[in-house]
Amino acid sequence: MKNHLFISVFLLASLVTKAQNAIVLDTIYANDQKNVALFFPEPIRQGITGSDNFVFTYNRDNEQYLGLLQAKPGKESNLLVVNRDGSVFSYIIKYKERLSKLNYFIPMSSRIGNEKPIANDSIKVADSEASDTNKNQYYKRFCAYLLDRKQRIGRLKKRKEGIVLSVENIVFDKDEFYFVIQIKNNSSLDYDLNFLNLSIETRQKGKKKSLQKLYQEPLFQYNVPSRIAKNETVRLVYILPKFSLSNERRAVLELNERDGERNLKLNVSHRFINDPN
Repeated sequence: MKNHLFISVFLLASLVTKAQNAIVLDTIYANDQKNVALFFPEPIRQGITGSDNFVFTYNRDNEQYLGLLQAKPGKESNLLVVNRDGSVFSYIIKYKERLSKLNYFIPMSSRIGNEKPIANDSIKVADSEASDTNKNQYYKRFCAYLLDRKQRIGRLKKRKEGIVLSVENIVFDKDEFYFVIQIKNNSSLDYDLNFLNLSIETRQKGKKKSLQKLYQEPLFQYNVPSRIAKNETVRLVYILPKFSLSNERRAVLELNERDGERNLKLNVSHRFINDPN
């Protein structure tokens, strides 16, 4: 088994040019208690680890973007992954008892080469044209992943006339916040969404107290409906740039009904923002 792995790694690595071999490889840590998820820009066709104490699993029957890495205590090794389009990715992998990162979104720019030689100019043009598309694809995959999880950050909920607005989770990844939001319509009337905004409010001290509000423009919105039917529940994700809050500031999620008055405002304390999942 070890000989087979060594030969496979050698054959794949030989496809990369000498200049590419000089690239310093990033390190990914894993253990035997948790799955470390790797999301690639293209579906995985092949994934190989150099040692038996590391296991990289992916769907071999139906190519998917997601691969899972686990490790047992032992010496460091390497992970080699080939995508469907021939892109080659290589990483140093090490065992670590406590993990600070469980999700890796692999950009196309981190590939070390391609199975088949590609002209440098062609790569630059293709990467430039596809950069925005790839970023949106990353967002969509991670949002779908978060909606599949059952992780909760705390009890953040507001009710009014059968409409329930809640923030289920706040996840920080790559200098961005992912707000997992749920809207439940327990009323007998459909709810037409006018807007769902997130703002930062600052309380001004002194004799004349006032509020300052600063709207936060989402980088990306996932699964946002225009209407929530009666007795229907929808879950969606807002992606916003990184920010932090002092004790005097808070985030406010505001849900507004079109041609109606079932409007809700949900306050999110600074402690949830400053200590996300």
